[in-house]
Amino acid sequence: MSSALKQIFLMIRVNLGSLPRRLWISLSMVLSVALVVAVLAGFLAMGRGFEAALQGAGSPGIAVILGGGTNQETGSDVPAEAIRSLTAMTGEIGVARNAAGGLALSREIVVPVDVVRASDGAEQTLSLRGMDPAGPALRDRAVLSEGRLFSPGAREIVVGGRIADEFSGFAVGDKVRLGAVDWTVVGHFTSGGSAFESEIWADLEAVQSAFDRQGQVQSLRVRLAGGGGLSALREHLSAFPGAPLTAVSEADLYAAQSEHTSSLIRLFGWPLALLMAVGATAGALNTMMSSVSDRAMEIATLRLLGFGRLPAFTATWAEAVLLSVAGVALGILASWLAFNGWQASTMGANNTKMAFQLDVTTDVALTAGLLGLAIGIIGGALPALAATRLPLTSALRARG
Repeated sequence: MSSALKQIFLMIRVNLGSLPRRLWISLSMVLSVALVVAVLAGFLAMGRGFEAALQGAGSPGIAVILGGGTNQETGSDVPAEAIRSLTAMTGEIGVARNAAGGLALSREIVVPVDVVRASDGAEQTLSLRGMDPAGPALRDRAVLSEGRLFSPGAREIVVGGRIADEFSGFAVGDKVRLGAVDWTVVGHFTSGGSAFESEIWADLEAVQSAFDRQGQVQSLRVRLAGGGGLSALREHLSAFPGAPLTAVSEADLYAAQSEHTSSLIRLFGWPLALLMAVGATAGALNTMMSSVSDRAMEIATLRLLGFGRLPAFTATWAEAVLLSVAGVALGILASWLAFNGWQASTMGANNTKMAFQLDVTTDVALTAGLLGLAIGIIGGALPALAATRLPLTSALRARG
């Protein structure tokens, strides 16, 4: 091992050995870095959880047909004539068929309904989705966890797992007033934590009747026939007269919705984290300058014994980086304990409440950790340079 490396390791040992004497000021740097990392990880985990909830709802084997030139169910309207024309087709149109030979299709409508949360009395807007009996089977990850599905024509609802967990009065067998009508809860379903779990499902005609929307259909959900099904379906829809119909992969539909909101979450999260990072970097700079000042005689003595400028610079910088690493580790641990799996909610598709779980993933931890590490690297650079320019005689005289 070269002489320079030996000097560097020795000076690092000297620096770290003096940390107990500077415990509180060093701890303040660790905590400031940890706070920045935890805040940024929290925002990133929120965005990641929202993406997972929406993208988990989408399946590439399912297509959603929308009318009126929109790419969202809100504002979409699929004319009855188009539905009759589609269902009457007998050739290959890119849509799979059921056992009876008909199209694997569900007509659907989404109605916002206000529900009072019993825990705090807050009013929340939820999605009541009316669908054909084939609708639940067109959700690939949906599983009935309790009770049964709704009966055609009956005022019965099946409730997503997140709603059942958060709101009282949605147990199987309960009566719930949605709009001006009482509905009976007949089942609960789960969907792997996806956005579907924030919905309430009911029979299409029952929803149309209860909310005076007879004949209205906002979307058609269909199961595609093979990999080229979506292209074939779009080609057939383009030939329909009247208002344009758009077919979009369910996976693409929800991915587009998640991108907008998750980008908005990051738009707020990053500036706040960077602003805090500037303050933490200033704190790191102050901490390390105090460290250099406190160890002025030690550094001067080692320099007079033959230690070069590079070991002094490297050892001081390494101390700052090691303190920031400790802060990163503490911040990631705190964010994982505080945020991972934490239930949150926001406005989702159709302007209704969507619940999701915060997810502190490896990439979230890595991104937040790199910012915390940058604080130590930047905040320790100037004090490390100051350690190499320390006037030796004045340092020794001041301590003499």
